[in-house]
Amino acid sequence: MSEINTESNNIESFDAQQITESAEAGEQKLPTVDVSADYEASKEFSVSEIDRTGAGAEAAAAATAPKFAIPAPKEIPMPADSSSNPNDFRSMAQEIKPAGTPGDVTDDLIQKAIDLGTPGS
Repeated sequence: MSEINTESNNIESFDAQQITESAEAGEQKLPTVDVSADYEASKEFSVSEIDRTGAGAEAAAAATAPKFAIPAPKEIPMPADSSSNPNDFRSMAQEIKPAGTPGDVTDDLIQKAIDLGTPGS
């Protein structure tokens, strides 16, 4: 029975083996890669023709312009109160979320949920 070679670095396609043998024999020249020249050549394709003219900037501005008017933010003066009075903080919190708004969880609401969630009730 023959053994199977499981090492991936020893696996080579037939074409790669043929190219290697012909290059070693001097029949075929191996391709050379000039990375910096390829990079410089790729720069030509990084900018489209329209972007090289003023029309590109106009097209970009038109494409990215907002479809609706955006109002400027209003400056709201909020003077800092250094009285350190806790009642001031409570009144400010009440302005943000007044008491009794929907969504408040009270003890009665929790007890009602427990009673409704009990099996057999």
